[in-house]
Amino acid sequence: MSSRLKLFVPLGLFVLLAVLLFRGLSLDPQELPSALIDKPLPGFKLPALQTQEMLSDADLVGKPALLNVWATWCISCRVEHPYLQRLADEGVLIYGLNYKDDSVAARSWLDSLGDPYRASVVDADGTLGLDLGVYGAPETYFIDANGVIRYRHVGVIDERIWTGRLKAVYDALAAATDS
Repeated sequence: MSSRLKLFVPLGLFVLLAVLLFRGLSLDPQELPSALIDKPLPGFKLPALQTQEMLSDADLVGKPALLNVWATWCISCRVEHPYLQRLADEGVLIYGLNYKDDSVAARSWLDSLGDPYRASVVDADGTLGLDLGVYGAPETYFIDANGVIRYRHVGVIDERIWTGRLKAVYDALAAATDS
């Protein structure tokens, strides 16, 4: 390679890096891929937070529902919590997955802030979270009436996100059940 061509190597590397960075800016951080879309909810048998009775994936079958991953150590979960309560009050079926958390603190949280969950399972060691591919909290999985994961949302659910994107997903699951 001639010495003159070697002068263009840094320019070529710069252009390649700029293209990669530009591509990264166009990605939506809430759209993390999930290998579980259109697959059944992973099997589990975990204690319920409030009652300590054992719950399994079979308990989430029958109606479309949200499975919300939350924890008391999660600041974003505290932001999301009042909106989840509002959705539950409007009839949206929500189950909780208390992820790598202290159960006493979690029960206290629900007692003081309200409990939007039909039931919340304790995933103290994170095994169900690992099976789901959880990156962190909050994350919400949309499960159809047959227990199949149809959609995954990473991040806080608020009015804008719900009405702009997620309500249509939930309504479609509910409509498919009614048919």
